Amino acid sequence: MRTLVAILLCVVSAVSAVSAVSAVTGSNDTENTFEVRTPLGSVRGSFLTTRLGKKIYSFRGIRYAEPPVGQQRFQQAVPVKPWSDVFDATEEGPSCPRYLGEIVSEDCLRLNVYTTKLPSQNPAEDKDMGRSVLVFFHPGGFYGFSGQSYIEGPQYLLDQDIILVTVNYRLSTLGFISTGDSLAPGNLGLKDQVEALRWVKRNIVAFGGNSNSVTISGYSAGSWSVILHMVSPMSRGLFHRAIAMSGSPTTPEPLPTEQKHLAKKQAELLGCPTDTTGNMLLCLNTKTIDEYVETLGKFSEWHGDPILVWSPVVEPEVHGRERFLPAQPADLIREGNFHQVPLITGVTKDEFGGVVVGLLEESKKGNDSTFQDLNQNWERIAPISFQYERNTNRSREISNALKEFYFKGKPISKDNVDGLAHMYADSIIIFPEHRLVNLVAAASKEPVYYYQFAYQGRYSFATWPDTKKPYGVVHHDDMLYLFYVSFFPYFEEGSPEIPTVERMTAMWANFVKTGEPIPKDNPTFKDVVWEVFTPSNKKYLQITDNLTIKSGLYEDRMKEWEKLFPLKPLSQSTKH
Repeated sequence: MRTLVAILLCVVSAVSAVSAVSAVTGSNDTENTFEVRTPLGSVRGSFLTTRLGKKIYSFRGIRYAEPPVGQQRFQQAVPVKPWSDVFDATEEGPSCPRYLGEIVSEDCLRLNVYTTKLPSQNPAEDKDMGRSVLVFFHPGGFYGFSGQSYIEGPQYLLDQDIILVTVNYRLSTLGFISTGDSLAPGNLGLKDQVEALRWVKRNIVAFGGNSNSVTISGYSAGSWSVILHMVSPMSRGLFHRAIAMSGSPTTPEPLPTEQKHLAKKQAELLGCPTDTTGNMLLCLNTKTIDEYVETLGKFSEWHGDPILVWSPVVEPEVHGRERFLPAQPADLIREGNFHQVPLITGVTKDEFGGVVVGLLEESKKGNDSTFQDLNQNWERIAPISFQYERNTNRSREISNALKEFYFKGKPISKDNVDGLAHMYADSIIIFPEHRLVNLVAAASKEPVYYYQFAYQGRYSFATWPDTKKPYGVVHHDDMLYLFYVSFFPYFEEGSPEIPTVERMTAMWANFVKTGEPIPKDNPTFKDVVWEVFTPSNKKYLQITDNLTIKSGLYEDRMKEWEKLFPLKPLSQSTKH
């Protein structure tokens, strides 16, 4: 069995080399380019086209920080220096080194800017300028994907009058090495994102944006990033609203304070010493990017699990260094020590449940070895796959309690595989989101909007091999209705998915502009009220062919996780 993340990354890798020539991405001929003057220097862009035929001014691969190469490889990013020549942003920039990546480079601290209107040279004409900005942090478990336009294409969202910015940040060891000391305190990839937000604050007005109306958003690992920016002192004043889709760092177990075991494993895979952090980093700094990329698949422990390998960490305090995360996110939220902004957050109906497709396909061929392994070695495998402490009495108690709850004491087999699907969904995404929405709603003065995306379209990131029909509504499926993801069909006029595209882009854009998701005076949303979530009413918006308010999402399943993973009182938590 392979995790859904691995499946998704294989799909991305297979298409990334050809996606740039998609017919809907526009031309980069010199006749179709233009320039914008920014505080850093001039930038040349090219045209794309929205679904409804609007012209998109597209700037791809703009450098927001100096390349983290040489002695900067394991250091915090520094702002990009001004340039004298025209910066060519007409074509796709490289992604950061990643699992199954194409066109990767350490010179990857780049972002894309998309808008359908630039400032004119006559200020009197710019009555509607100063557009609100949506900054998107890509998914990929902190080791995959990128902010490139073939994954987060602007063609759907840019039919709304907002500016979209998508961001690359360092991944895996290069972005999240953490030894718990001053040499590698951690969170470099998240500090890259801070530098990108600082770039937006200083430069977005040159593209017609309003630096005082910035919404940060993200999916999966990008959603983790959004919540971490909400609790980070480094991100203060850089955003005004937040959208966190299918992911939260308020996980069953607290975040680590270091990941020295991963640093040592990376060093061993690359033939480096591990006796001291200094010697390890000196050697790691001599290795090529290709050598790093070749080792990334070797960090899995059981059939592609754990889904999340590199994690953000609670950093040690280091004199003279900015500290991105000073304490556990759940504790900071409970204390009210976070940026209180309007928040949209939610999950898909099935999330990581799609991983069982591979298991069932194996079983059809007469191979039940993975089921046998799960039954024989459950206490060892469950903490790896569902990501909680290992090899302790508590770990064994949790594993057995989860097995009883999801499988009712029966052996795990093709007949009760839904239990396994629900465990993956709940452990990795749904319970952290459940904890997040309750904590933020209890502590924030700003509204919290919760949703479940349950629209079943024709396409999905998890499909049955024989029929090509979706397994359900899984992790990433809702992205298809906000962005043009180029390894799925482009939704032309008349596609049955168009009403969902129009609903999703309208709600997200209205929130970006106003802090409220439901547009007024839009007949599509007649009689629709998205009620604010509170810990007492537990209201959420179910998004299918219709928009319906419901209460108590997956209530019985969430009670089981709350019982097994209770939050410690703040007085017993690690204080910052």
